[in-house]
Amino acid sequence: MSNLQEEVHTDCGCNEPPQISSGTSGYSAYFKHWPSGLSLVLLLSGLSIDYVFQSAWFTDPFRLFWYLAAYLPVAYPVLKQAVIHLKKGDVFTEFFLMGLATIGAFYIGEYPEGVAVMLFYSIGEAFQLGAVQKARANIKALLDVRSETAHVVRNSAMTTVHPKTVEIGDIIRVKPGERVPLDGKLLHNRSAFDTSALTGESKPRHFEQGENVLAGMINLNQVIELEVGTSYENSSISRILQMVQEATSRKAKTELFIRTFARVYTPIVVLLASLLITLPYFFASPYVFEEWLYRGLVFLVISCPCALVISIPLGYFGGIGAASHHGILIKGGNYLDALKDVETVVFDKTGTLTHGVFSVRQTHWNSSNPEKTISLLLAVEKGSTHPIAKAILEYYKNHSESSPSVEKQKEIPGMGILAMVAGKQVHIGNELLMESARIPLRNLPVQNEPGTIVHIAIDQEHKGFIVISDEIKEDAKDTITRLKKLGIKNTVMLSGDIHAVAQSVGNILHIDHVFAELLPDDKAKKLEELKTTSNGVVAYAGDGINDAPVLALSDVGIAMGAMGSDAAIESADVVIQTDQPSKIATAIQIARSTRTIVWQNIVLAMGVKALFLGLGAFGLATLWEAVFADVGVALLAILNAIRIQKMKFE
Repeated sequence: MSNLQEEVHTDCGCNEPPQISSGTSGYSAYFKHWPSGLSLVLLLSGLSIDYVFQSAWFTDPFRLFWYLAAYLPVAYPVLKQAVIHLKKGDVFTEFFLMGLATIGAFYIGEYPEGVAVMLFYSIGEAFQLGAVQKARANIKALLDVRSETAHVVRNSAMTTVHPKTVEIGDIIRVKPGERVPLDGKLLHNRSAFDTSALTGESKPRHFEQGENVLAGMINLNQVIELEVGTSYENSSISRILQMVQEATSRKAKTELFIRTFARVYTPIVVLLASLLITLPYFFASPYVFEEWLYRGLVFLVISCPCALVISIPLGYFGGIGAASHHGILIKGGNYLDALKDVETVVFDKTGTLTHGVFSVRQTHWNSSNPEKTISLLLAVEKGSTHPIAKAILEYYKNHSESSPSVEKQKEIPGMGILAMVAGKQVHIGNELLMESARIPLRNLPVQNEPGTIVHIAIDQEHKGFIVISDEIKEDAKDTITRLKKLGIKNTVMLSGDIHAVAQSVGNILHIDHVFAELLPDDKAKKLEELKTTSNGVVAYAGDGINDAPVLALSDVGIAMGAMGSDAAIESADVVIQTDQPSKIATAIQIARSTRTIVWQNIVLAMGVKALFLGLGAFGLATLWEAVFADVGVALLAILNAIRIQKMKFE
């Protein structure tokens, strides 16, 4: 049984029978076979004999037995569950309400109406379960992207095994058309992959040799080999599945309110129905018990809260499913609620608004022997995994002079690297690092283009600098435009880069406020300031390990998931699998649409129920109208809830 089905039904007294599963057993499967069909045939036949042919022989007890035969196939599982829950002390369930109403109808001789109430209630339940399963379809589809086999190359021979048995460092082979079973580094020059299962993007993506390919992607070209980098349990797709499954346990405030409301509401309506039956004894003359019992039964049927308690969680779950279809993982209904109220979006620059792929643009040397300086520089950068280090190593890949060995090396977050190389003290980093080491900067010409400046100093003497720049993402400008159209009042960029570089990016993208030269701690402090000055929700989008504390501090943390660090993804509330910042606007659109649908269902259900409860109390509604009002409203609310999965968000 799905988690959502369990939660939806147990929240309202709509407690689902425990056997529901994907197989053919259980309550949902019960209505896929003959009992409901038999009940419908017998009911229609009985009505024809009663009101069309008006046969004289169709009287009690034969008439009672006929309608009992129509009643029991659909009533048995409901009455059984009512008894089970009564034994547990759980009285006010929908099973109890339906059982009480239909048995009461039989007591006063309204056999067809008693059968109809139970039959249509049961059919409504089947539709509800089907809607829940449909809402889960986008997320369940993720289960299909985990390959059950991996072709491991060991001792020049290929063996097919389960991915769980593959170890980190093993070489696996993936044929064209096969799914990648585990995350791994591509050992071939270049290959194309279908990444739609992970990112929602239909366009194939090309990976170069050495790049990390993720489990769940489909190899589109030639046979390739990967060096496994993570275990099966820690692969990207396994982590995604775990996050999505955990999302259903995080309830929005509206869901929590409805759960509490239903627990109070159901006993109250049972009490009101009882008073509706008994109080007229003291005021009505003549008092006809059967007439007032009938009104009480109508009141009970109409009052069933399932339309609310099914459709509202279903609406939130539909929103989570719609987001996952667009490559956005939202970790719970509470974050959907928070996203709709976002007023300030704060961006990290590198890797979020820019690609995070650096290249050297300029070099300036103060040394008479730059080759020696470059050798020391490369010796230090070889020990760093930072993207800037990779850019420098790539630029000087043909440097002929051999690099000396590094004796000590320390990375200073937000500043750079301090190292001892061949007995010399080497500082490599930004202006803050040079200032902290009291190294005066020399010969700084005007830059031809904005970029990150990496200074190099040897034994406290400034030897020059390198200018490195990053490309702005293609959809970054569109992101800011869409956010402003959605009414986002404030866009902010926080960066560790120098002011000139950060402001240049901010001007191109039309970002409202840019704060530069920030250390990780400074980013956290700045976010706290923004939270105190903003009336609405503050969202932060970042991708690096340094962003993890800020993601955790924000009202809604958004991680760029495909290239983002594990720490950032774990700290975030929303994960953008495609690394496209424009998906932030899409996530806000989905959140707002989900909220609209939820409130539409609340107004619809409460409005119709209030109307028919009044009609029932004054004797203007029959059990026929009651059951159609209850089931009809539930089905309309469910159809409205799943509508979000068909919407387009651009």
